Order: sequence, then C-alpha cells, then structure tokens
Amino acid sequence: MGILEKISEIEREISRTQKNKATEYHLGLLKAKLAKYRSQLLEPSKKSEKGEGFDVLKSGDARVALIGFANIQLLDLPGIIEGASQGKGRGRQVIAVARTADLVVMMLDATKQDVQRHLLEKELESVGIRLNKQKPNIYFKIKKGGGLSFNSTCPLTKVDEKLVQMILHEYKIFNAEVLFREDCNADELIDVICANRVYLPCLYVYNKIDQISIEEVDRIAKQPNSIVVSCNMKLNLDYLLETLWEYLALIRVYTKKPGQPPDFSDGLILRRGVSVEHVCHAIHRTLAEDFKYGLVWGTSTKYSPQRVGASHIMADEDVIQVVKK
Repeated sequence: MGILEKISEIEREISRTQKNKATEYHLGLLKAKLAKYRSQLLEPSKKSEKGEGFDVLKSGDARVALIGFANIQLLDLPGIIEGASQGKGRGRQVIAVARTADLVVMMLDATKQDVQRHLLEKELESVGIRLNKQKPNIYFKIKKGGGLSFNSTCPLTKVDEKLVQMILHEYKIFNAEVLFREDCNADELIDVICANRVYLPCLYVYNKIDQISIEEVDRIAKQPNSIVVSCNMKLNLDYLLETLWEYLALIRVYTKKPGQPPDFSDGLILRRGVSVEHVCHAIHRTLAEDFKYGLVWGTSTKYSPQRVGASHIMADEDVIQVVKK
C-alpha cells in the first residue's frame, strides 16, 4: 500500500470515528500518523525534483505593485485544484512557492459562496501552511535520556500526559521535555513536533461583488480577514491596497540631515517593530558603530523632536536624524 492510499485510509477512519472522550486517544494517534505520512509525501524522492519548482514559477505571473512607496512583488500562482497537496496537477510544487511568501492573498469568486475557500484552505493545511494562526506556545525538546518530562503552566482540557506520550511514541520519540504554556490540542502539538509548519497571514479577497446582492456583500465583508472587490467595476481596490500594507506589517521611515527638511521623496521601508539600530543598518552597514543618539519626529515619541537611543522602536512615517560620535 502506497503513502497516498495510507493517507486516504486514515482520513476515512478519522471522518467515521465519533469524537468523544473514549476515542480521543485513538484520534490523536491517527492524526499523528496522518501528519507523518504527509511529511513523507512532501519530501523529494529524487534529485531531479529539486528543479521542478522553476517550471511552476514560469507558468505563474510575477508583478511588482507600488504600495506606499514600497515595491511589493505579487506572484500569481497557477490554480490549486483538489488533491494538489498529494501531487495532482504538480500541486506540491505550486504550494511550495506559497510557503516562502510573506502574505497569502486568496482570490475567490463571490458568486460561489465559500466552496473555493474551504477547498484551498484544506489543500494548504495538508502541506503544513497555517493561515492566520499563531505558533502554538509549546516548549518541546528531544533529550538523550530520562524519559518524558511533561508539564503545563495552565489547565489542559484537550490533551493529557497519556495522549502526548502516545503521539511522541508514534514519532519514535521516547525521551523529551514538553511544556504547555497554553491550552493546545493534539493537532497543535503535532505541528510543534514536526517543526516544518509555516504560519502565514492570509487575506481573502472576494471578486465579482457586482453580481451578488447587497446583503450578501455585507455578510462577506463582515467575515474576518475578508475584503470585497470588483475588478470589473474597480470597486474597493484602494482599500485592498491599504489592507495589504497593514497585513505585510511594513512602515515608512524618513531621514533628515542637520539643518535641512526631511526627505519625503525616498523613505526606508522596514518591518513593524524595528528599532533605531535597524534603521542605521538600513542606511549604511557602518553607521550603527558610529551611532551616538538620534532625533525622532513622529508618533513613536512623546514630543518632537525627542532624543532617543539605539533601542527606540520606530513607528510608521517617523522622521529620524542620526547623530554620530
């Protein structure tokens, strides 16, 4: 029996097994086996498979969009069909490209309700891409001996020590340290053990809203992480660009020379949460070594200008003047 047949058999058994207290250990073991087989399925079996992703990239469409003075590369991937995570239609190579992105923009047809969305979420979930989720707060470390050390800092309602031990044994792990810092379930524990999951923000963009009722548009727009647009009538596209900027967590920082006005024509595009030290590295790699203090104008300060150190956190559209030693 091949890996695909084993995966299908386990999925059928999980679907027909009732979820209750008596079956939670059996379901946890099945989920661990399923995750292990899926990981084996994603591993390349031949050296020639390493270059297969380039053909997929060529068939896609890469474009550069200008959002808030930042060049954002948009990669239009070929359509993901049902069974793509198992290799159908070279789907594994397509999805592998999505793992390297900073943000997933899922284009959906508003006239087809949520059928497309559930299908795409399932395929991405199967290859270890977690959309709009945070990494489970579980400390896990494999040891050379000493058996299983199991602890938690909060009450656990979804797993217990026996279930954790059964899942670890499925992965041939008999000596480990596990610490739950939040009430996680078996799936989240398996994600931590596999250590190959990617947690990406996802924006669901529903097109063709000009073909549905206003009540349906209002329902879709109120869903979390969802945007409604009409490419044909160019509706709500400006708001889509603003939302993309927020989801990418980017900020603009402008520089200022002593005695001169700020340069608003060419700002630095940085990640949200960067410090003054990161700004110095972005300007020049040797500037941080000669940094004495900085003068910052903007929302990150209590008053303008404020004298700050290298650890000061910058905000969007801040202006900085760097004073060297």
